[in-house]
Amino acid sequence: MSELLNQKGGLKYRPDIDGLRAVAVVSVMIFHLSTGHLQGGFVGVDVFFVISGYLISAIIFSEIAGSNFSVLRFYERRIRRIIPALFGMLILFSIIASFYLLPTELVKYAMSLLTAVTSSSNFYFWQHSGYFDSPESNPLLHTWSLAVEEQFYILFPICLVMIRWLFPQRLRLAVLILFFASLATSIVMVYYDPVSTFYLPHTRAWELLLGTLISQGFFPRLHSSILRNFATLTGMGLIVYPIIYYTQRTPFPGIAALAPCVGSALIIGAGEYGTSLISRVLSWRPVVFVGLISYSLYLWHWPIIVLHSLGFSVNLNDLLPHRYATKIPAFRFDMWMELVSSFIIAVIFWRFVERPFRSRPLRISRRPLFALSAAVMAILIAYSATVIFAGGFTGRFSFQAVKIASFLTTQGALNHGRVGSCFITDTTRAAVLDNDQCLELVEGKRNYLLIGDSHAAVLWSGLSSTLSNDNFMLASVSNCKPLIHAGNSSDCTNEMSYIFKTYLPTHPIQGLLLEARWKPDDMAGLTETIEWAKQHHVPVTVIGPVAEYDAPLPRLLAYSIAWNTPDMASKHLLPYSPNMDALMQSLAVSTWHVPYISLYKATCNREGCIEYADARHEVPLMRDADHFTDSGSALIVTRLINRGEIF
Repeated sequence: MSELLNQKGGLKYRPDIDGLRAVAVVSVMIFHLSTGHLQGGFVGVDVFFVISGYLISAIIFSEIAGSNFSVLRFYERRIRRIIPALFGMLILFSIIASFYLLPTELVKYAMSLLTAVTSSSNFYFWQHSGYFDSPESNPLLHTWSLAVEEQFYILFPICLVMIRWLFPQRLRLAVLILFFASLATSIVMVYYDPVSTFYLPHTRAWELLLGTLISQGFFPRLHSSILRNFATLTGMGLIVYPIIYYTQRTPFPGIAALAPCVGSALIIGAGEYGTSLISRVLSWRPVVFVGLISYSLYLWHWPIIVLHSLGFSVNLNDLLPHRYATKIPAFRFDMWMELVSSFIIAVIFWRFVERPFRSRPLRISRRPLFALSAAVMAILIAYSATVIFAGGFTGRFSFQAVKIASFLTTQGALNHGRVGSCFITDTTRAAVLDNDQCLELVEGKRNYLLIGDSHAAVLWSGLSSTLSNDNFMLASVSNCKPLIHAGNSSDCTNEMSYIFKTYLPTHPIQGLLLEARWKPDDMAGLTETIEWAKQHHVPVTVIGPVAEYDAPLPRLLAYSIAWNTPDMASKHLLPYSPNMDALMQSLAVSTWHVPYISLYKATCNREGCIEYADARHEVPLMRDADHFTDSGSALIVTRLINRGEIF
């Protein structure tokens, strides 16, 4: 609802706010479709929070001031705005999930569905995942923001009524106190418990309350067009900057969330007193239309990405002649297909689901609305409980497919690599690497030190089990590049600093092995690290990328068995690996002059890539899209030995 109360108590429409919604939803979509572009696009959710707090609070405060506020009427408005499109999406996706999700995944989906229906999914994902997980792992992950909003709006109106009853002259002051209390909590907690700070309502409430403060006249009156233009241009800059420059490693929300939130506040607040260049751009009809469908667009874009990972995709070769199809990158075509599909379904839902429930004469009265919502909620809860109780209905797939799919539930890299002692993950950040144990030299054996991220940890399993006559030490931190100036996290920085400044200068080893999920922009740092190793007479070997898929390999193999499509996994290979491998192979010969181990070539050739770690095809090579299983790691090391490419 893009309405707000003007100073005379009437309602006026702000097209620029719908335009701001468009900016928010498009940034989130591009982030989800391709994290390589607009890595900070997730801040679009924060823009939504400020807009929501502004619009809803304007109505609540007006009704409270007029002594005609009704909790039931308020919740009725929320149901009309949120529930039809949300429940419609949940019903349709649940039908698809019942046919295509693997048993373990269907159970996981049912658990998230249960919390999405009850507006508590943020608590579920707080405990079970991270926001930057792969999309296919949590089809309803995006509902966390809806849950935060609903939890806020369940408590906020009641809180305002109580404050007005107890302290009638302190209502605005109370909102200001709540705002700063929530902001301070967010700023402090993001450094101690970033996951809970991201998901929980008390560290997000200040973003909605910022919108409330604007609606209550805390924003300065900008009657000058020069000031309005300055404010809105600054505001748009504060939104665009984090969208472009923030990454998954940015501590968020906390102080970092102030930029997009304050930027939104400047645009919204300045627009109360007249137009500006930015407001006119945001009020352009195509932009406004995207804002109008933004809710349905937000609801559907993420499930559509998941559907693509399930195999619901169009093969480019089926649409164009081969000579033309090969000129278009598959990942780019997929992204555009997902984008267009999201818009088409969003328009349909906006027109035939959202609008009928919110506009007369089609909308039903309050009592039937509440009854219908309760009935659909009960059905979805019953469905979730049935799926969980039935274990995901394993009879839908063959025994072999279910067995392969079971590897999705194993933690793979988290079960080996000496997690918590020599391998620090996102869930064990409080742990400290036990350097005495992890870096212990063994007399009479050749001592090798393997350092890097989770890819190093899974490789350690194969090295240590296959080459047992040698001593392989491990120092691994999740998302940590083995570079002298690594700065992904404090754990990474501290460990790499210890390795290069303290350990290596005083401990002679037979080889330093560098392994990570490399990116092109890591090459300068890797070159610097190799030069350091040469200067300190440390033998160094660089290990290249593995073959990667756009979905977990066990899932792809299970589907290939169930649907009798042997080439399914090969169609989901990403171009990243061969391109990165070729770049690193070239640098190893022309620039680094050090041994280079190609995990990609040990896995793939012109005929295809190895998909199983055993001859009986019972164990997948990888536990997810790019991490070896224990058996897969051992197989690849054995192949490297047979090829004469390792030690």
